[in-house]
Amino acid sequence: MPNPSVAIVGRPNVGKSTLFNTLAGSRIAIEADTPGVTRDRLLYPLEVDGRYLDLVDTGGIGVIDSQRLEAEVERQISLAISAADLLLFLVDSRDGITPLDQAVAARLRRAGKKTLLVATKVDTDRLGVNLPSFHALGFGDPLPISAKQNRGLYALREAIVDALPPLAEEEKSEGEEKGEIAKIALVGRRNVGKSTFVNQIIGSERVIVSDLPGTTRDSLDIMVTPAIGEPFILIDTAGLRKRGQMDDSLEFFGHMRTEKAVRRAEGVILMLDATDEIGRVDKQIAAYILENFKPCLLALNKWDLVQAKNPGVKLEHFAQYVADRLPGLHFCRLAALSARDGLNAEASVAATLDLVRQAASRVGTAQLNAALMAAQSKRATRAKGGKLGRVYYATQVETSPPTFLLFVNNPSQFDENYKRYLTNQLRKELALEEIPLRILLKASSEKEIGRYS
Repeated sequence: MPNPSVAIVGRPNVGKSTLFNTLAGSRIAIEADTPGVTRDRLLYPLEVDGRYLDLVDTGGIGVIDSQRLEAEVERQISLAISAADLLLFLVDSRDGITPLDQAVAARLRRAGKKTLLVATKVDTDRLGVNLPSFHALGFGDPLPISAKQNRGLYALREAIVDALPPLAEEEKSEGEEKGEIAKIALVGRRNVGKSTFVNQIIGSERVIVSDLPGTTRDSLDIMVTPAIGEPFILIDTAGLRKRGQMDDSLEFFGHMRTEKAVRRAEGVILMLDATDEIGRVDKQIAAYILENFKPCLLALNKWDLVQAKNPGVKLEHFAQYVADRLPGLHFCRLAALSARDGLNAEASVAATLDLVRQAASRVGTAQLNAALMAAQSKRATRAKGGKLGRVYYATQVETSPPTFLLFVNNPSQFDENYKRYLTNQLRKELALEEIPLRILLKASSEKEIGRYS
């Protein structure tokens, strides 16, 4: 059974994203004094008093968008209101009632949804002088809060739980059984088709799709429950471009959130434009994925346009080109898809989840050491001071990524080229060809190895 949906709504700049981030316990939505920062619906699966709900942040009602996307933002707000089991109607305690607040109130009354009126920015008792005036909006007593000062949030959480229908017994048991859900970050440069891909995967207009570059600003966590298989979270991210070309701080914050999405995801889909050359931004994203040792699917989007131009083209024709342009990710699985038509969209997600499962695997110690012995017999390190580097023993110390601790005679004798060689050999011998591996070196002696083996 889906989680109840609690949507945060209100006019621009009343503190919706600040409250969303505070309740989520993470800076998911971009916060700024500029109206219209949030465009899409941001969703976070939140636990409150032992039950799960989908907390939804929305754009400001009545916003004037800098890229004339008001209609698209408004559609996302309407979808959020329509799907909500509970609305949090936010007003600014410092401004009192505004004409736009009254218009929002009229709209919410027409929607007929259960609504809690929340007065924000009540940082001190003195700032609550306008609270009685909000009765005129017709939603009862406003709940005074300050998300930044953490005032009134306990009462707000209690009010949210009280306003939702009680859990059925089967829902309680479902909540107790919930475990970690895999997160997949969808990254790429601007206008590569990420938002179109997201909408294909979930089967609805979840995010704004536009030919205008830079439409998505936040990183959007979207819970996906497929008909077959386990649920997962798909993180849609802002399209990136060169830092020197960024227009404003909002684009910079979007860039930072994309990097954070990569760090907190278990797997990554790096979307590339099959009709265009792989450029500097693609390489920078690839380097960040590699730096964080994330399993990655290289997804060539707009494959339908490539095939229309050259019907005989095969994915293999692109493989060497991609490996040459993104050498650090030469081992990654390659997929061809069309986000617009849905071609291979679900298969790409399934492939990424398979990579995530591979990265969580453990290797037997005997198998690991046999693979290392074979690798050393094929190629030795360069001699330094008349001595060769030797691996005495190895063990796996972590998963996701698989991390191997090698006890060696002298770590300085293992240069980066030789560590890459060992990594490639381990991928081949341990059937981990498509995921990143991490190798750590520890100085030891043959006498000490008896403690570990």
